[in-house]
Amino acid sequence: MTSMRTGASILFSRLLAILILMLVPGLAAAAEFTDKFLQWETMPALPRGLAGQFAGAGQHTGVNADPSLDSSHILVAGGASFPEAPPWEGGSKVWHDDVYGLVAGTDAWSVAGKLPRPTAYGVSISSLDGLICIGGGDDERHFQEVFLLRWDVSGSQLKEEALPNLPGPCAFMTGALLGNAIYIAGGQAAPDSKEALKVFWRLDLSEPSEGEPARARAWEVLEPWPGPERILAVSAVQDGTLILASGARLVSDRAGGVTREFLTDAYRYHPKSGWRTIAPTPAPVVAASAVALGNSHVLVFSGDDGSQFGRVSELKENHPGFRRDVLAYETITDTWRVIDTMPEGLVTTNAVRWRRVRMGETVETVVIASGEDRPGHRSTSVFETPTAKRESPFHPLDYVALVAYLAALVCMGFYFSRRGKTTEDFFLAGRRIPWWAATLSIFSTQLSAITFMAIPATAYATNWVTILMNFGILLVAPIMVLTSLPFLRRLNLTTIFEYLELRFNVIIRMYGSLAFVSYQLARTGIVLLLPSLALSTVTGFSLYVCIVIMGLLCTLYTVLGGIEAVIWTDVLQSFVLVGGAIVCLVVVAFGVEGGVSGVWDTALNHDKFHIFNMNGGPASMAAWVLIVGGFFTQLVPYISDQALLQRLLTTPTEKQAVRSVWVHALIVIPASLLFFGLGTALFAFFKSNPEALNASARSNDIILPWFVATQFPAGLAGLVIAGLFAATMSSVDSSINSVATCLVTDFDRKIRPDVDDASRLRLAKSLTIIVGILATLSAIAVSLMDAKSLWSLILKFAGLFGSSLTGTLLLGMCTQRANSHGMAVGIVTSMVVLYVVQRMDPPLVHGFLYAAVGIVTCVIVGYAASIALGGETRSGAGLTLKTLKKQEE
Repeated sequence: MTSMRTGASILFSRLLAILILMLVPGLAAAAEFTDKFLQWETMPALPRGLAGQFAGAGQHTGVNADPSLDSSHILVAGGASFPEAPPWEGGSKVWHDDVYGLVAGTDAWSVAGKLPRPTAYGVSISSLDGLICIGGGDDERHFQEVFLLRWDVSGSQLKEEALPNLPGPCAFMTGALLGNAIYIAGGQAAPDSKEALKVFWRLDLSEPSEGEPARARAWEVLEPWPGPERILAVSAVQDGTLILASGARLVSDRAGGVTREFLTDAYRYHPKSGWRTIAPTPAPVVAASAVALGNSHVLVFSGDDGSQFGRVSELKENHPGFRRDVLAYETITDTWRVIDTMPEGLVTTNAVRWRRVRMGETVETVVIASGEDRPGHRSTSVFETPTAKRESPFHPLDYVALVAYLAALVCMGFYFSRRGKTTEDFFLAGRRIPWWAATLSIFSTQLSAITFMAIPATAYATNWVTILMNFGILLVAPIMVLTSLPFLRRLNLTTIFEYLELRFNVIIRMYGSLAFVSYQLARTGIVLLLPSLALSTVTGFSLYVCIVIMGLLCTLYTVLGGIEAVIWTDVLQSFVLVGGAIVCLVVVAFGVEGGVSGVWDTALNHDKFHIFNMNGGPASMAAWVLIVGGFFTQLVPYISDQALLQRLLTTPTEKQAVRSVWVHALIVIPASLLFFGLGTALFAFFKSNPEALNASARSNDIILPWFVATQFPAGLAGLVIAGLFAATMSSVDSSINSVATCLVTDFDRKIRPDVDDASRLRLAKSLTIIVGILATLSAIAVSLMDAKSLWSLILKFAGLFGSSLTGTLLLGMCTQRANSHGMAVGIVTSMVVLYVVQRMDPPLVHGFLYAAVGIVTCVIVGYAASIALGGETRSGAGLTLKTLKKQEE
């Protein structure tokens, strides 16, 4: 025993040393932190300076539309300039037709070909098929032609493909690609027009769905924005909407000429709901360029604010140039702020998103090629900036707190390893866990790091509508107390799937256990990855460091201390997370003008407390959908989730287990209010302090850890972030322990009934290590894929398995007529029906109702099939509610 403990101590010391070494790069990153957001670099200059040119990124000819593919080159086409002399010296503007190309990895632009004619001041759209050039004009007329340019780099050939013409000639407009449709707004019909256009056009580029007839593409005329007509507005697509801002009106002056009125109004367009007014720009940004960044920001580069308009002949070469500010608009808080500056102020140009491989690494950058740096002058400069994430200034004290917290978790595993002598100790903690610890463990497991971040993120970005889902626990708790809990305790079961064999047969038991194990194995990799993505952003750690730290540490203390270590570490992290949330609210109150009343007023003014959608069908987020969906969604884990139910078997008595269920149900409500309230408070904080936002964040889920890392005092931030690490670990440790429990209890005991308990304990620990390593490796593998899509896919499979299992257990417990033949039919039918419902487009029901569809189908079909098919009905003593009650009497 002494040698074993000495070996464990050596293992712990080595693991701690490795952990510290892994965190060293993070310490270096903290020391090198800079608040500078954009890091501009100079690229090869263009052969000539241009304004109003088409520009965009393209792929090699023949590559299919795949957003994961990298762009091979950038094209710059057309444009206008004053090649001989500026206008105040008699120089004439010249329109160009040259097309220049820059291939990734090269250091010079080459001539790719020619446009059909000299053109400038149209709209450029970068698409997966090539560069789309829309409208534009020259000194005599404006055009309505639209065409696609493809550059075959290998053959040095430029290919042109005609697309449907605009409804009318147009230049000086703005446009963007939203989904599969191009949108064009504003513009000028002819060079001598005295009024701008108030037009909004759309061209759908999507291909017909399978089975649909071929259709001719054509521009649609849509309802324009509610403000005045304009030219040279700025637009970008963000969060499924089109942002339209600034621009200038054409106004007749007293001399009969035309002048400009510079605008600051801004609007947001959604294809389904239309236009709404948003916050105006701080100053006009006429002829600026823009790109979307992250999941909620739009960056606007440069722009003419009109302060020097009309003074060209007076200022001449002394013109100060255009504003160099980079504005950021945030769609959630509806705020504008200056986020950085450009090396030069460049207008009538394009900001091009370029994703390519550079020095062996895939990078995403913004390229601005040429443009008008002051009236009558064109710059040949080409600038590029990575859309790099802004690293958090994590303080060395935060790293100390993080290491200390994680080390404490492992020490708890060592402490409880002294008490794990049998499989009952490893799986059920010897049934010595007090009810309140079991309650906090269930609470902590259900409140995973994903939930801890997702609930505030949802309230921050939207409102409180989804809080109704959490209230379902109040309806589920009495059902659990009357069904699954009594059977587990009174039949002395270790897994809920043992009941399925007693009630039906061994095949249904194996199906239930295997379905649970399969889901948990698929889930653990995602559960590790998604919080790691957020935590790596705010801590500066490598994504893989976050995954490995959480995966290996939770595996270590779980294999050492079993379910007892899992439960007590959950208790610790529940206090850290709830305490951290409360401290967050206090920090927010001090960071918002007016304190608590300021937060309250901001939330009320933006309808952030909205809960009830009274109207809507089953595919909507109506209140009844959320209430019904919340009930059935909560029913699944509380009836059929071994990871949750196993905790209720660790208490000394059934009475204490019942108390755990009720107290947990009651604390879920104030906890929900706390975390939804925190999300709303974060909205008020960032509404008042938009400069504190992370513009490059790819998900709203980062909002809480980002706030903690940037606004908390050093050391305390590290402690709360450590709690987020531990919250992830609490979900993973529960999964790997419950999987080991099922594999040993439901499979090994059936296959090898005569093996001694010591051998089974060794197997359980070995399986725990294997599952933990697999979870860590799967998280790393999934990080190379589309994690969000995989998570959605896993949730759908969870619905297929979880709903049918829940229906089977409920029917078996509540009625004596159910039998194995009928339940087999009910399980298969439930899964088929739910699979079909999930694939319906448009959806028949909201995703919140998937569990209801699966459970109800399983219960109805299973009961009817049991009566119709007949067969053995195992409903003896203690196997149904009726016989259980008789047995007790």
